[in-house]
Amino acid sequence: MFFALLAATVTLQVQAEETAPDFTLKSTTGDNLRLAEQRGTVVMLNFWASWCAPCRKEMPLLDDLFQRYQDAGFVLYGVNVESDTAAADKLLEDIPVSFPVLYDPTSKVSKLYDVDAMPTTILIDRDGKIRYVNRGYRSGDEEKYRTQIKELIRE
Repeated sequence: MFFALLAATVTLQVQAEETAPDFTLKSTTGDNLRLAEQRGTVVMLNFWASWCAPCRKEMPLLDDLFQRYQDAGFVLYGVNVESDTAAADKLLEDIPVSFPVLYDPTSKVSKLYDVDAMPTTILIDRDGKIRYVNRGYRSGDEEKYRTQIKELIRE
């Protein structure tokens, strides 16, 4: 699978009619997670790979967002896109996070969400609608995420 690394980030505000495609993926704990079961919660999906330097830089910042807003009805799922999960597991030893990490080794979910850049971060509202698609990461983007999360939590 080919992914472009972006020098700049791109945010798309998506029409609220687009329902997030449902999926089930295995997590690092071995449990399966189904997206549809998260309705009523603001969901952030962060597609990442261990070879992606911006992804590694972003992970602790995402973990801070998760810890800050999880009690307000927000959940974050890191979705690793690599076919071999060993590299992801090694990275998670070096950069531990408290948010759940899911494995997409066949890229089935990545294709459902048209992931074409690393990282790609998608925000889904409480009704299961895709509201924001953020492609790439640059230092400071976590402030943009914070604004988007707060907006969706308040709705």
